[in-house]
Amino acid sequence: MPQFPSVEWFEALRETVQDDPHWRDFGMMDCAMGVNVGETTIKLVFDGFEIPEIADISDSADDADLDFTLVMSPERWQEMIKNIQSNGHADLHHTLNTIDLESPEELAKGEDYNRRDLFYRFNQTLQDFFDASSSVETTFA
Repeated sequence: MPQFPSVEWFEALRETVQDDPHWRDFGMMDCAMGVNVGETTIKLVFDGFEIPEIADISDSADDADLDFTLVMSPERWQEMIKNIQSNGHADLHHTLNTIDLESPEELAKGEDYNRRDLFYRFNQTLQDFFDASSSVETTFA
């Protein structure tokens, strides 16, 4: 059972969505994003309907190739993932959009606003991606 956050967890999520014929209904994405959970940062590269790269970049100071990074506390990430697993999808209070709107700080962080804007452009597809974690057995760090 993969542990969140880890490369193995995101690889299991990638397998889940890429084995799902409805993944193409979510819409194509072209972005490189980071998922920051405490001291851990995982890089995910989306290229159309593929996710060709998943890497732990926690020890790397170079995140300049990321369009944006989703940053939440480990507790907030765990709450969101558990909510998705309980409901099969995020409820109204646990979507990426709601979390972003209700947080005093932006959820998506990045130096270049045009690149960071990809979070908003692909928000629903990203939500569908995380919602697919409802079928990924998960433990938490």
